[in-house]
Amino acid sequence: MKNSIKNVKTVGITGASGALGKELTKLFRQKGYKVVGFTHSRIDNEINIESPNEWIQWECGKEYTLKKHLKKLDILILNHGIYNLSRENSNYENSIEINALSKFKFLNLFEDIALKNESYIKKEIWINTSEAEILPALNPSYEISKSLIGQLVSFKKNLLNKDTKKKLTIKKIILGPFKSELNPIGIMSPKFVSKKIYDLASLNNFLIIISPNPLTYLIFPMKEFFNFLYCKIIYKYKS
Repeated sequence: MKNSIKNVKTVGITGASGALGKELTKLFRQKGYKVVGFTHSRIDNEINIESPNEWIQWECGKEYTLKKHLKKLDILILNHGIYNLSRENSNYENSIEINALSKFKFLNLFEDIALKNESYIKKEIWINTSEAEILPALNPSYEISKSLIGQLVSFKKNLLNKDTKKKLTIKKIILGPFKSELNPIGIMSPKFVSKKIYDLASLNNFLIIISPNPLTYLIFPMKEFFNFLYCKIIYKYKS
């Protein structure tokens, strides 16, 4: 397959110290890829066969400082995020900054890198937005931030010009509830989710949906279809 992840050598994962990040790291390492783990935590993690080959510490708002590291990647998986139930305004600000704006900054940085890339390997970026983009998650700040990044990714993908499409593939990951520190009562296991992400990513689809909720498989493709049509209208209007 032309854009199969089997051709890719280096993968970067944000949120690599979380439950899903750890399982994705293990899986890619087992498949023979070099993994660069991006984390907000202090870098005192041991390097072993199940850890990233390299740890990079970063903080939201300073994504631009990571450009030299991002240039080395063939795939960037944006998996970081927070889930806070606080009603404080600061929680809404933090949720929007970390769950949405930070990922959008990464996306723009990686797009710029891809456009200047001279390698034969097409760069890919996979963004974990969550089914909370549309469906309730019993957390307004989380839902707002996920809705924002979901819309940004969809518009970004549909409004890419022809030159960028040749250099960059964007995939949106829609996940249902999986067990983690943020969601200890999640239904799916991180190991199961990571394997499904890996398997589905080899397809040429924009959406990677993994959820126990059958409505997710109906609602999200419909939403993306109408978003696609809307962007087509924008293109036609501009021309």
